[in-house]
Formats: sequence, structure tokens, C-alpha cells
Amino acid sequence: MSARLRKLIGLFGILGFLMLYCWAVASLGAFVPEHWAAQLAYYGLAGVLWGVPILPLITWMNRGR
Repeated sequence: MSARLRKLIGLFGILGFLMLYCWAVASLGAFVPEHWAAQLAYYGLAGVLWGVPILPLITWMNRGR
């Protein structure tokens, strides 16, 4: 598979995942208590943890032949 095709597939994979992830974070955010510390912890973790499942895809996209 060519590098260009891997990057195109990865682009759509990342965009699709981020759309679902943002929807899930916003939906679950409704259940977070309205205390500033709870919201800071939830949205802070949610803002960082999206990268964990994306890293293998980025590695695959940038892999040489």
C-alpha cells in the first residue's frame, strides 16, 4: 500500500474517530457534577486521552514501505 493511500485512509479514520469522540465526551459531560473541579478533571482528561487511540493509527500512517 502506498504512503499516500495510507495517509488518506488515516485522515478519514482520524476525522471519524474525533467526531465520535467529541460526541461521546459532550454526551457524557452532561453527567459530570456541576462542580468546577469535577468538570476540570473530566474535560482535562478527555482533552488529553483522545490521543491514546490515535497513536497507533499515526504510526501506521507514517510507516515506511
